[in-house]
Amino acid sequence: MKTLLSALALLSSLAAAAVVESDVCVYGGTSGGVAAAVQAARMGKSVVIAEPGRHLGGMTSGGLSAVDIGDPRSVGGIAREYFTKLAATVGVTLAWDKPFESKGGGPATGGAYAIEPHKAEQVFTDMAKEAGVKVHVMARLASVKKEGARITEFVTEDGTVFRAKMFIDCTYEGDLMAKAGVSYTIMREGNAKYGETYNGIHYNERFLPRTGFEQPGPTGRLKNGLGAWDRDFPLDPYVVKGDPKSGLLPLINEGEPGTPGDPAPGVQAYCYRLCLTTNPANMIPITPPSDYDPKRYEIVVRFIEACIANGDDMDLRWFSKHDPLPNDKWDFNTATFGGNLPGASWAWPEASYAEREKIAKQHENYHRGLLHFLATDSRVPEKVRKDMQRFGLPKDEFTDNGGWPHQIYVREARRMVSDLVLTEHHTFGLKVAPKCVSLGSYGTDTHEIRRIVKDGVVTREGKTAGGRDGAPPYPIGYDAILPKKSECENLLVTFALSASHTAFSSIRMEPVFMCTSQSAATAAVQAIEEGVSVQDVDYAKLKLRLEKDGQVLVWHR
Repeated sequence: MKTLLSALALLSSLAAAAVVESDVCVYGGTSGGVAAAVQAARMGKSVVIAEPGRHLGGMTSGGLSAVDIGDPRSVGGIAREYFTKLAATVGVTLAWDKPFESKGGGPATGGAYAIEPHKAEQVFTDMAKEAGVKVHVMARLASVKKEGARITEFVTEDGTVFRAKMFIDCTYEGDLMAKAGVSYTIMREGNAKYGETYNGIHYNERFLPRTGFEQPGPTGRLKNGLGAWDRDFPLDPYVVKGDPKSGLLPLINEGEPGTPGDPAPGVQAYCYRLCLTTNPANMIPITPPSDYDPKRYEIVVRFIEACIANGDDMDLRWFSKHDPLPNDKWDFNTATFGGNLPGASWAWPEASYAEREKIAKQHENYHRGLLHFLATDSRVPEKVRKDMQRFGLPKDEFTDNGGWPHQIYVREARRMVSDLVLTEHHTFGLKVAPKCVSLGSYGTDTHEIRRIVKDGVVTREGKTAGGRDGAPPYPIGYDAILPKKSECENLLVTFALSASHTAFSSIRMEPVFMCTSQSAATAAVQAIEEGVSVQDVDYAKLKLRLEKDGQVLVWHR
């Protein structure tokens, strides 16, 4: 009897499950997801965004207020439209025909550099609404159904069924791609696989001139007088200095150094990009986690000792580059010992949604504890403590999460493996990917994979930072956002696209994501209208439409 009742309950549940049908279904309401959805809707198709969280915009509205654009002349279409609208909310007009000027000692980002997160999300929301896009939040993927090499529907954890003719995966993790059985990797391939130089295990941090940055002088001050926010010293990693038997300090990863260039697991360190305020009337104090223990930050103390011994006049920029936003707010980025938590991100790509919530909380607790440590611990220089004590979480940002960002910075997760794999040869301008759908222009920026012991000292393994040695913006080929035809004919993948680890470290910027996603949506609509797979879309026709919509496909200095 119990079995029969259970079966009837299941049938009743299935019968009541909502079915959402559309021409184009975009999975992931990220910045790229909104760009894709708006484009498809403007082309006359019914469009749905299925977002596993509660907000639109991903990192662009989730704390990344200083957006790394690279060369703005390579950004067009909806991405340019979005950032123009965003800058206009604070009375700024962006000059898209010339490079942005560097501000605050960091990457040049122009007027979009100084935008409050809630305004960013509002622009995304307005654009989706104006285009007639239907948005479903908390749509957490459970299963995918295919007929042959075509997705027919996917089901979310609450039982909702999403059916469409075309699907676009705009998640940072490539979740729909993975569920659909498309080939992917989360390995750093190693140099031998694609004949690269900066893939796999890597120890040389600055391999090329670092675009937009001055190198720290002997006192640790940058030539323009700003703080050296990314410092490296030979720090002792052991609980008892010089004694490996005493064990590793917290925040140091276990493991062997390995051989440079060899393939290895691990994704870039994640963090939260914080928006903080100095306005007491709009401030929520940054409280530490309930299990706060200052001993967890002993390696930070040793970093401080090394900086002082080196003659550094330390301030808060040694721990977090921070740049002004409107209304007494500041965009906080990570530094040597900032918000990054190397190693804690490794499980994220394949984790369940519940597991990801735990990983996100682990990062939040670490970051809250660090900020509390910097504000209160007597071993922290007084100048740094006073700096940190000025800041708190803004009451009017991330209001459903106590002022803390709702989006963790997923710098890298799954990467599709398709017929075209973009490599550093493409991002360095040594090879040209065919059938361009967008341009990348940012340097290779890989945050550390591990913080381990090598030669008896703490070493940031996997970190690379540099320009592309004068190379112009490079094409992202259409085939890099397509699965192999045998695996899926009606899916495009725009963030977890087909690229090597080191190439992805350049491609991964939000404006590029938006441009690529708009192009994917255009191709999806064309595939519907022509009755073909996404792999068989007529590129010449696609290119004409992309250019008509203001996409930049050819670089002209």
